[in-house]
Amino acid sequence: MTPRGDPDAQERRRRPPAHPALRLTLDTPVTYLKGVGPARATLLAKLGISMAGDLLRHVPHRYEDATTVTRIVDAAVGSDVTVLGQVIAKGVLPTRKGLRVFQAVIQDASGMIEVAWPGQPFLDRTIAKGDWLLCTGAVRFFHGRRLQPREFVNLGPEEEGTAGGRVLAVYPSTEGLSVRLLRGLVQQHLDALLPLVSEPLPVDLLAEADVPPLRDALRMVHRPDSVVEAVRGRSRLAFEELLCVQILHRRANQVARQARGGRRFVNRRDLTTKLRAALPFQLTHAQVRAIREIVADMASPRRMHRLLQGDVGAGKTVVALFSALLAMENGAQVALMAPTELLAEQHARSIGTMLAPLGITPVLLTGRLAAKDKRAALTRLASHEPVLAIGTHALLQDDVSFADLGLVIIDEQHRFGVEQRATLGNKGEAPDVLLMSATPIPRSLALTLYGDLDVSVLDERPPGRQPITTVVRPESGRGKVFEFANTQLDAGRQVYVVYPLIETSEKIELKAATTMYEALLAGPLAGRRVALLHGRLPSDTRDDIMRQFRDGALDVLVATTVIEVGIDVGNASVMIIEHPERFGLSQLHQLRGRVGRGAAQSYCILLGDVGAEAAERLAMFASTEDGFEIARADLQLRGMGDLFGAKQHGLPAFRIADPLRDEALNETARQVADRLLQEDPGLEAPAHQALRQLLTVGYARALDLFRVG
Repeated sequence: MTPRGDPDAQERRRRPPAHPALRLTLDTPVTYLKGVGPARATLLAKLGISMAGDLLRHVPHRYEDATTVTRIVDAAVGSDVTVLGQVIAKGVLPTRKGLRVFQAVIQDASGMIEVAWPGQPFLDRTIAKGDWLLCTGAVRFFHGRRLQPREFVNLGPEEEGTAGGRVLAVYPSTEGLSVRLLRGLVQQHLDALLPLVSEPLPVDLLAEADVPPLRDALRMVHRPDSVVEAVRGRSRLAFEELLCVQILHRRANQVARQARGGRRFVNRRDLTTKLRAALPFQLTHAQVRAIREIVADMASPRRMHRLLQGDVGAGKTVVALFSALLAMENGAQVALMAPTELLAEQHARSIGTMLAPLGITPVLLTGRLAAKDKRAALTRLASHEPVLAIGTHALLQDDVSFADLGLVIIDEQHRFGVEQRATLGNKGEAPDVLLMSATPIPRSLALTLYGDLDVSVLDERPPGRQPITTVVRPESGRGKVFEFANTQLDAGRQVYVVYPLIETSEKIELKAATTMYEALLAGPLAGRRVALLHGRLPSDTRDDIMRQFRDGALDVLVATTVIEVGIDVGNASVMIIEHPERFGLSQLHQLRGRVGRGAAQSYCILLGDVGAEAAERLAMFASTEDGFEIARADLQLRGMGDLFGAKQHGLPAFRIADPLRDEALNETARQVADRLLQEDPGLEAPAHQALRQLLTVGYARALDLFRVG
């Protein structure tokens, strides 16, 4: 009789009966694999593993190199080592500050060492006495030698596989499925599954990219002889992903170019020449290049669909204005949509100033307009007058009707959804579209993320802009920082003070905007006109506070990142950012861009005590104002994450590839995709059928989005 408490027996009862005629294929449900069963199959499904072939594609996200293990007796204080030992004691110890530390003592044949994980008491539930741990980290002196692991792998209680000479794969896992169990499943079935793998890429493509065949690559990533071999295997899988995405984007662009009949504008050089003569500054080479690219698009018979990306202050608005005037001198109307009323008002003011010598006044359309002004604006748009309308989401309302909308410009395009952008475009007969983004990213990555668009890049700053002095100051320098801020305020300047949180949290010890607002008012900023700005305030209240700051009615703005993309306040000269380690580098760069908008020397001060790693990161940030360089560093540190909203472009998520880290491979994939589609646009040749099938099966949603037949 089976004991009621025996979980293995319960699992055996739930497992489907063996099917003697069932032949293993890559499409075999994992439930039928030895060592799985329904319960584990449910957990594997959370990792995207439902078929046997998915197990092969579940690639390790890192490796532990057990070929270079240091004997514990030789792990000297101050060194960085990888050690392998068995847990002989463990426990959770509280510190005087309330932090709970999980500690274990591990030993090998040469000796023992204490290993500590501050703030991770939960490890007490997953690490047991007798388990073998492979730990990598720095050895420090703390009542004796102590290792604090950066990485570790629990190899379990069996000594099998714990000796040196192996490279251990560490797989993405989920609760109930340990890394060790996943590694065991893959190794158990690898030899049976690999012979079932067929190669979808033609041999000449593999040679061009210098990557191994798929079957070899999968063996290399799951059972590598060295870390170098694992990296080579991964490069093959990454190339396949990058190639598929590049093909989809390139094919999408081909189809779109053929399908989107647009309006052919004539470059009359009437209004555009007058604007160039009236500008009080010289255009940069990057601006001239972007304008030429846009003019070429607008003068072609196809519909323009272009992204203009550039750093903070690179002059995107001026480039957009030239494109608007090209449409207007052809009798067409233009709509420029911004994400906030303040930004729309700012565009209306700055563009209105530039257009005044030409006798042109833009139309502003926002939710704050009085009924009389709105009626007047709608009347102008409904007439056949060539007009530039600047507004917010108000432009999308049903009562807004354009007589002849020829060009749509969308600022901060990532803050609008695909449907919103399409709604505005549908108010005209296939108008040209120019999207603008102030998030600078490397061109190779832009071509991947925005491969369905043509891309223009502004990578120069206009002449005359003073560099912003950026410094990192410790908490002990707080008094001097605010003394300096007060000298700037005495000189008539304005100051931002930014915090990562709105309110103090019990979980993390960080200063917050609301509490510090009170402290600053009572302390170093006493007597100053100070306002508090954060995302929980009603939008009308936020806008009113920003207007007061813009108009000089406030001296200091204590805020959260709600000001990250805001208005230009030329008089603001100091940006103080507390807890700078809590912000991404690109976010810090956007915040820094709020100052330095006027003629006065401006300063960005990063205030707080940070660790060694964060200090290195912030020092790099302080050393450059190049947004592309900063974005590259930020991506390398944080990964792509949700920085660019890739989902809204129909881009399949990358499971293995990293378009930035794999920049050279990505460029090869782009070149290969271009050549392939020139030779065989529909991938119909016999040599390309397997690749076409791969696209059909693996990227079905993208195929539908991009209409790839």
